[in-house]
Amino acid sequence: MKYEIQLHGAEGTKKHIVELEQADGGYRVVLDGQEVRADAALVAPGCVSVLIGGQAFEVHVTPSFDGTVKLQSGPHEFTAEIENPRAWKGRRHAAVEAQGRQQMVAPMPGKVIRMLVNTGDEVEAGQGIVVVEAMKIQNEIRSPKKGKVGRLHVKEGQNVNAGEVLAWID
Repeated sequence: MKYEIQLHGAEGTKKHIVELEQADGGYRVVLDGQEVRADAALVAPGCVSVLIGGQAFEVHVTPSFDGTVKLQSGPHEFTAEIENPRAWKGRRHAAVEAQGRQQMVAPMPGKVIRMLVNTGDEVEAGQGIVVVEAMKIQNEIRSPKKGKVGRLHVKEGQNVNAGEVLAWID
């Protein structure tokens, strides 16, 4: 399967073509026409350990309500748009909202520096719920759906681990 990926970061936007094929119980990866030795494993919810050419990376992945994906690895942060050429083009522009009760988790270890809502508040999809600071970068954790804040599991000043539940949206 061939994907077109646009990475938006501090250094601007870069476009890459990634091809994935299942091979030998894993995947064969071709990045911009060059075969790359890569291996990946999910180590925690929203956290992937990636080994590329003998170098290890821990990547925190946070899906967004608008179809993009937020990627964080060390001090680097990117927003990725992934386009599958086989997908219907019109779907890309429609926001997909999560269904049912949703938990919001910390994408990486850090400290809760601001609570943007209270238990029982009505929220919209994409509305900020909690701000977590990690490595001097503030990350606003947003609601995946329209609903009501069912429970907050953290408070300002609290340290959190990657994958720790911050809140529930009903």
